[in-house]
Amino acid sequence: MPSIESLSQYTPATISRIYSGEGEIIDEFARERRLFVASEDIPDLVKQAFISAEDKNFYTHHGYDTRSMVAAFVEAVQTRGERVRGASTITQQVMKNFLLSSDRTAERKIKEIILAARVETAMSKEKILELYLNEIFLGQNSYGVAAAAQTYFNKSLSDLTVEEVAYLAALAQRPGNLHPVRQLDEALNRRAYVLGEMRDNGYIDQATYE
Repeated sequence: MPSIESLSQYTPATISRIYSGEGEIIDEFARERRLFVASEDIPDLVKQAFISAEDKNFYTHHGYDTRSMVAAFVEAVQTRGERVRGASTITQQVMKNFLLSSDRTAERKIKEIILAARVETAMSKEKILELYLNEIFLGQNSYGVAAAAQTYFNKSLSDLTVEEVAYLAALAQRPGNLHPVRQLDEALNRRAYVLGEMRDNGYIDQATYE
């Protein structure tokens, strides 16, 4: 089993920028487009959108969500494997992204659950969420929500509207298949789902959803 100690020393490679004498960006250099943002500087609306899209019980579970796992298993059996949805919590996704491979094996899944339970006792929910929101791939070579906000909307996180936040959260599931131009209908449908979850979870009201 890998150690979870490395998570506490997380220092991602970020973008190097060259500025003009007037303070304007001339060029950027990076293998991965990434801008690190501390948890306290990430707007609540951004956190709420991703939690609604990926793990609505994030603040109450202990690393893994037994109810979601059972529901996913029952759905897979009922549809004879035609509908197989993920049941990984945000904490489990952090374990997979930082400490494990993406292999679809029972052994990896068991390790993922064990590590998720361990890290929940060693780190706060906000720190886990910070790791997740800074590491997640959201398409167009953008890693983390801050880089994605600039890539898709040329905005900082604090300037995003509800519909823009919901679109970024929609990308978490299928970052390569929800392009805002080439797959517009699919992107809008997934965004509508995220907005519906945000409404059902009490993060936005009906008028905002509409």
